Amino acid sequence: MPQVAARITNDQEKWLKDYFRTKSAGAEFILPWAVDTFFRATMQIKSQFSAPELKTIVEAHKDIKLLPENTRLDYLLLRTRDACEVQNLHLKHGASKTSLEAKLKRLDDTQATALMVWAAAFWVSKNCSAESLDEYIKQY
Repeated sequence: MPQVAARITNDQEKWLKDYFRTKSAGAEFILPWAVDTFFRATMQIKSQFSAPELKTIVEAHKDIKLLPENTRLDYLLLRTRDACEVQNLHLKHGASKTSLEAKLKRLDDTQATALMVWAAAFWVSKNCSAESLDEYIKQY
């Protein structure tokens, strides 16, 4: 199995040591579970949006570094509204701003976070480029 070097906080390290025999054993359980859960959630969430809406969301997250304190539904709504109002991204991709906002408002904070991470990941993925946005939406 491939090795991954993940940074965790002291509190997270303590939690892993308290709940599992070792920190490594805990990480080896939690990481694959979290990745699988993230991908399943992302696929389910993405199915609620049209391709033009997803393109708008992805482009709204260009050059954005997500921080834990900014991974909430309110932040996703703000980023998307600004992208639509300032850059007219919804018009560029053929999405309805009203429909997009209504769909986003139905998400909870966890779903919004998954969607933001997925959208921001496009811009840092070594396999994706602006030319492959359609494929990213279909495949990932």
